Amino acid sequence: MGPLAALDAAVAWLDRIDPGAHRRVKGLRLVTAFGIAALMGALPEIAGGFPHPEALSPLAGGIALWSSVSEGRVTRRDSARDLVLLAAAAAAGAGITAGFSPLLARLGPTAPEAVLVLGAFLVSYLRRFGPLGGGMGSLAYIGQLLAYGLALGPADLPMIGMAALVAALSAVVPRLLSGPAERPAPPPPQPSAVAAPRLGLSPELVMGLQGALSAAVIVALTGRFGLEQSFWAITASTYVVASTASATITRARHRVVGTLVGVPLGLACLPIAFHVPALIWFAAALAMVVFAMATPERYDIASGAFAFTLIVTLAVGGEHSISHLAARVWETALGGLLGLAAATLVLPLRPKPG
Repeated sequence: MGPLAALDAAVAWLDRIDPGAHRRVKGLRLVTAFGIAALMGALPEIAGGFPHPEALSPLAGGIALWSSVSEGRVTRRDSARDLVLLAAAAAAGAGITAGFSPLLARLGPTAPEAVLVLGAFLVSYLRRFGPLGGGMGSLAYIGQLLAYGLALGPADLPMIGMAALVAALSAVVPRLLSGPAERPAPPPPQPSAVAAPRLGLSPELVMGLQGALSAAVIVALTGRFGLEQSFWAITASTYVVASTASATITRARHRVVGTLVGVPLGLACLPIAFHVPALIWFAAALAMVVFAMATPERYDIASGAFAFTLIVTLAVGGEHSISHLAARVWETALGGLLGLAAATLVLPLRPKPG
């Protein structure tokens, strides 16, 4: 197959997944939001007055990116409102982690990770309040995850507020410019419309408990066996929980399969990351566009694209340990397995009778 034929095949594949190019526009928008926020967060005039100025750029960039991913309104006004609320939810999650980290650290070296259990619960439970509620639950967890990964503490609370402000501005501006070029896919039905309650508990509450339980088990395993990057496992276990047990099985399988493809591709690109980092950043941006296109319907492709992006950006950021980067595979598998076990063994949700 020649270069032109390969290009035609790639374009045809994009058109099958994203007819009308609406999701590609969103993918470009979220990459733009990340870039603006990361660059603004790196400016000495903005970050210079904080105790850990180097953390502002990745924190603001992460909040802008995932706020843009979670937002899905039709009109620009509603989108702008939701983006601000999503950034605020991420700041709240990051603030909880940063504020409680010294207290939890007294209980043991792995104890600060336990705060992620709260976020794991909110990811599913807040879906009862519709797409915005679900997005805010997800952003609260992501804010916790970012603060945990950056080792933020109480002294960083003002910086978290600044990061949310920078992220909201960076996410709103591209959305205002994209305008009618985006046509968000209809939001998925709420869990209460799909699944039957269990023991008088709403499906959203059951899903939240399932996610929190699997996260708590991973925290316990970390304390016992010292998992290398257990927050990857917590994230996998949290996001595979779906509105029914059968849907969770499918989602867990897609997450693991996508990771099994994305991580080796990322590892294969490590020499390029070492010698031509600009090319890797371009590849990571392209992968996030694919992530945005595939997320609504092809969770396996979306998981693979994100896994690739994570591996190569960690490598560009200075993480060169193959064992550390490859741990993404088995810890995602562990998290997916535990999330699956929680969803199928702990008050398993069944579809509502038709």
